[in-house]
This record gives sequence, structure tokens and C-alpha cells, in this order.
Amino acid sequence: MSEPGTEENPLRVAIIGAGPSGFYAADQILKDPETSAQVDLFDRLPTPYGLVRGGVAPDHPKIKSVTRVYERTAAKEGFRFFGNVEVGRDLHISDFEKHYHAIMYTFGAEADRELGIPGEDLPGSYAATAFVGWYNAHPDFADREFHLDRARRAVVIGNGNVAMDVARMLALDDAELRLTDIADHAIGVLDASGIEEIVVLGRRGPAQAAYTNPEIKELGELEKADVIVDPAEIELDPVSQAYIESDDADKTTKKNVEIVREFAGRAPSGKPKRVVLRFLSSPVEIKGGGHVESIVIGRNELVEDEGTLRAKDTGEREELDCELVLRSVGYTGIPIRGVPFDEKRGTILNQRGRVLEEHGAAHRRGHYTAGWIKRGPSGVIGTNKKDAKETVDHLLEDVAAGSMLDPSSPDPNSIEALLRERGANYVSFSGWEKIDRAEVGRGEPHGRPRVKFVRVDEMLEHAGSDSEG
Repeated sequence: MSEPGTEENPLRVAIIGAGPSGFYAADQILKDPETSAQVDLFDRLPTPYGLVRGGVAPDHPKIKSVTRVYERTAAKEGFRFFGNVEVGRDLHISDFEKHYHAIMYTFGAEADRELGIPGEDLPGSYAATAFVGWYNAHPDFADREFHLDRARRAVVIGNGNVAMDVARMLALDDAELRLTDIADHAIGVLDASGIEEIVVLGRRGPAQAAYTNPEIKELGELEKADVIVDPAEIELDPVSQAYIESDDADKTTKKNVEIVREFAGRAPSGKPKRVVLRFLSSPVEIKGGGHVESIVIGRNELVEDEGTLRAKDTGEREELDCELVLRSVGYTGIPIRGVPFDEKRGTILNQRGRVLEEHGAAHRRGHYTAGWIKRGPSGVIGTNKKDAKETVDHLLEDVAAGSMLDPSSPDPNSIEALLRERGANYVSFSGWEKIDRAEVGRGEPHGRPRVKFVRVDEMLEHAGSDSEG
């Protein structure tokens, strides 16, 4: 048989993870004019789009509109979606190796990094991913409980976009929430919230914050909350000030500092809630007798360390009463059996998208990765397009070099037969479209973009005949 990539022997690629990286990679493979290819995109949920569906804040519909791009990819000849298929449960890496010329891992970074401080596991202290998944109707978090009615002050730890989303969601009122696709179970809980103040802690200064301009700017536009910044907390150290004034400073950082300075100059207008931005502040301990009651905050200073500014604890302490802590200090990937993993970085072990057998070793033939599980949790949705292209370019180089897997069962029907044999109730893209239509239909009477299903069995029921097994 000819080398893969011809009409007689199409390149068969399995992509594991149907978020933005998976779709961008699939699109770039299928549009390559020199390669005849078939791409099967797998996800453990019945629904595609990853964090676009389960991570983007409900009040950000414009960001979610990127799914129209992914729909065009799904309509291309050679594309198939297999939802509700979990690696390790329905299929194993060895199965993919028997059915595909290449495997690409694009399943993201799903776990929260830990703070590593006393009291982190107290009731009332939660990972931000759990809270985000809960209000976004992610099936993994549908049964979580957040007793917001018991809290008067919430502390959000982190200075990235997720931390900003969480703070903003805690400040929205019922009327604002009911215009979105937020999970039904979250609306009443958030509306009954007793939270009056949301404190956001960043361990470094405003010039080092990881959030983007739109995310921080939105806090100043909240209908029901004033944003509070102590001018003394945003005085830049000499190194940061010099950077901001230099030609090397990027526009995002300059604008972030400008926005926060504008917040610091505002007088509170008497809105019912307050969002307080704190900088150079790190959590040291979470205290409580069976539930979060307070948090001990350490004051930091910025010191130069091998060309970067590092937050150093000054030893100064402050204890702040609070009843809710949401931790958003980064994500890390979860390893899957049979795939080399870099424990330190929390990513699949790789070199520019080619999976490595071990540090400094050769590329594992036919194995690739893209997205957060490749590079770590950085960038915005669009960042994944360039990242996926780098990986696909290397994959196509390897196709040209004849360095692919040699599957024993490359026929497209064979993977479907295997899934049916194992009783996997998988969902096709047309099955997802039925779920999509049902959710949109549920939202229409209420003037909402959709009302999401939160249970996998509900999704499978609506996928109907387009789920198999």
C-alpha cells in the first residue's frame, strides 16, 4: 500500500480532545492541499468545544461565537466527531495505534494547581474550575454545592482572566444572569447570594497581572458593584515603572496599568457590592472551625531574580474575615496511561508538538500534542490556532518523511465497530446538533440563548439515533 496521505491510503488522524486546539488542528490537517486525510475528533463529553462551552463566562456570548468556525470544520469531508468516548474507559492508546497513522492529544489542562497552604481544603474553599464548571453546566460539577447565602465576603485568589470572570459572576444580579446561558441550577444560588464584597488577590503588581484588557475593564462596568483600588497598592516598583515607560512594554500591560490607575482614582458610588483589587498579596493560611472563617494574607515585594521580577514575602501579615475562597492560581494537565508526561510542567512531554519518549529522547512516532496540554495554560482561545499549526506542520513533515504509525486496521469503519463491540454510546456531530437544537429551544421561551443540559444521560437521550452503542 502507498504511504499515507494519498486518495488510495488517506492519512488517518485521531485527535483526542474536542476543544479549540482539536478543531484548529483538524481544520489545518483537512485543508492541506498535498494531503488526503480523514480526522476523527474524540471527546469524553457528548458535547464538543471544550472550554468555549464549559469555561467561557456565560455573559461573554461574543467569545462563544467562535464555534461557528468549528462548525465549518465539522462540515468538511473527512471529519467525524465521536463524543462520549473516554480514553481508558472506551478506548486505549493501543487501540488508536491500531486504527490511525497519527494520534494528537489536545485535551487541555483540567486540574487546578494547589496553593499548598494550611486550610486550603476547608469547606468554603474551592477550586475556581469547580465553580466555573458548576455555573457553566459542566456535567462533572452539576452536583456541587456553593452556599453563597452564608457568605458576606468572598476572596478570589489569582490575577488571570478566570479570576476576573469569577469575581464578575459573583457581582452580577438576577436580571443580568437570566440573559445568559448560565446553568439553571446556578441562577437561584447566585441571586440568593449574601456576598457584599469580593476581594481579588494578586501576588505581584498590576504590571505583572495575567488578565487581558477587556476582562479587567469589565469590572469597572458592573451595574451592581463598585470597583475599589487603593492607590498605594498600585505604586510601581522602579523596574516595573521603567518597563512600562519603555518601548519594550507590550500594549496589553500598559493598558492594564492604565485601567487600574483609573479605578484607583474613582470614588465609590454606593452600589450594593464592592470588588476590591489587591496587589502584592498572597494567601498564607485559610482559617476556620469546620468552615472558612478568615484568610491570612502576606504582603509581598518585587525583587529581581535572573532577569525576572519575583514576589518575595516581606513577613507582614493581615487577617481578613471571609466565608468563601475561590482559588484560581493556574491549571495543570492530567496524565493518561501510556503517554509520556512532564510532571514538573504538567504537560505531555513534547518538543514543539512532537511527543517525546522521555526528556532528551527521540520523538514517539505518530504521537503529537497541541493546546494547553502541550504548552501549559497560557493565552486566549485564538492562541491555540497558531499553536495547533506548529504541531500540524510537524505532523505533515513526518508524513512526507514516511515517519507515521503503521495501523493494522485503518479502515474508517473499524473504529466504529470496535466502539459498538465495547458498548460505547458515542455521539456523532449530527447527534450534538440535536442536543444543540434542544438546548436552544429550551432557552427561547425565556429570552435566553440556550438552557444547557447538565446530565450526560439527558444529552444522550436528545442525541437519539445519532448516538451509537
